[in-house]
Amino acid sequence: MWLIIFLVLYIILAISIVLSLLIHGVKPAKTLGWLLAIFTIPVGGILLYLMIGRNRRKQKLYHSKKDEKLSSLHQNVSVENELYKRNKKIIHLIQRNTDHAPTLTNELTLLKDGKITFQSIFDDLEKAKDYIHLQYYIFEEGELANKLLELFKKKIAQNVKIRLIYDGIGSYSLSKSYLKKLKVIGVEAYPFLPFRFGRFLSSLNYRNHRKIIVIDDKIGFTGGINVSDKYLKGDPNLGTWHDMHLRIEGLAAWYLNRIFILDWYLATKQSIATKAPIIDPNKIHGKIVQIVPSGPDDDFSSIEQAYFSIITTAKEYVYITNPYIIPSQAILHALQTAALSGVDVRMLVSESADSTIVNWTVKSYFESFLKAGIKIFLYPDGFLHSKIVVSDNAIVSIGTANVDIRSFHQNYEVNAIVYNSDFAKKLKEDFLIDSGKSIELHYEVYTRRPWIHRLKEGAAKILSPIL
Repeated sequence: MWLIIFLVLYIILAISIVLSLLIHGVKPAKTLGWLLAIFTIPVGGILLYLMIGRNRRKQKLYHSKKDEKLSSLHQNVSVENELYKRNKKIIHLIQRNTDHAPTLTNELTLLKDGKITFQSIFDDLEKAKDYIHLQYYIFEEGELANKLLELFKKKIAQNVKIRLIYDGIGSYSLSKSYLKKLKVIGVEAYPFLPFRFGRFLSSLNYRNHRKIIVIDDKIGFTGGINVSDKYLKGDPNLGTWHDMHLRIEGLAAWYLNRIFILDWYLATKQSIATKAPIIDPNKIHGKIVQIVPSGPDDDFSSIEQAYFSIITTAKEYVYITNPYIIPSQAILHALQTAALSGVDVRMLVSESADSTIVNWTVKSYFESFLKAGIKIFLYPDGFLHSKIVVSDNAIVSIGTANVDIRSFHQNYEVNAIVYNSDFAKKLKEDFLIDSGKSIELHYEVYTRRPWIHRLKEGAAKILSPIL
């Protein structure tokens, strides 16, 4: 009797999933793959689909509403700037996707590696007058977390409001005792999609990979660095962790805060009131910055499209620094086409990796990259975790998003796009210095790698859509 009931429910669930795939499936190959899995792997196929297969762009966790405050901001964006006009198509693409306009009055500071980054962060946190908003994928206990706790206590005594979002899986090791200490001193701390049985299947695969700090609507930080002592002390297995962060002073910080507020609502169901900043239309000095959020709830993959547009519009060069280059088909074709067309395409990838499977998956694309004329450099000193794209001395992307399908379609990410020649030249110079210290791969040599390496790459590549 129970077996019959189970079979009936199973068949109903399978039929409903099949109908959903036929109605909402975007890519025919992917839809066919899931249909085969559901019909050939009893129970397991359905469980896998429920965890990682659903089209979140159709089944959204939340729907963001148009912010009327943005209208007045967008009306102020009119500038006769050569780089602005040159990148107008990319700027328009991002604005259509995210409703985030470029901002014209920003001062930027590049922060390389953890010691410099956290020194800058703590200096600015000390000056907070109104609020501090923090959002991290990984928030680990240790020296940094304890130092933040003491600073929070001091700022709350000064009537500064402190809110913290931490990812429910990325920060899973965060102890109840530390969270209790935060609560006792008055910090509002909430997990993003925590590990809970009732929401396990629907939320496990969708993580908030953003790293954001906003202070008083004026100063913001974003980039690749999490709250972890390995950025100060290194890692026993990987050595020194290298990364890049960005300090933003200006209107772009307001847009970072808007992203935080939307994520805060998703995590807490609480709204935070905010006012649009007053902008002087005559003040157009500073660096042009456009904040690009991306997540599974968006109608389009805004960061993937931004990367695609940077690559396909490049005329001279595209330099990419990223530890996880596992491209979608669109990005793969864009990179190969650019290189074959004569654009100088280079990649700086960490020689060491924090995941064996991911490492072999990244390597599985090397041969096709090299064959197209893309130059690949393996950075040998510790673990390189930066996420940077720089092109044509004109445009830079720096933020949290990797060049992989997870960052494009499954994670909540944020990048800052900078349209500034001096800034781009600085990142280009930094790339060339680091690549000069690295090991360059060559196509003829790489094709002679052992067959066992090819086998590992091929096996790992199967998992690329979910890594």
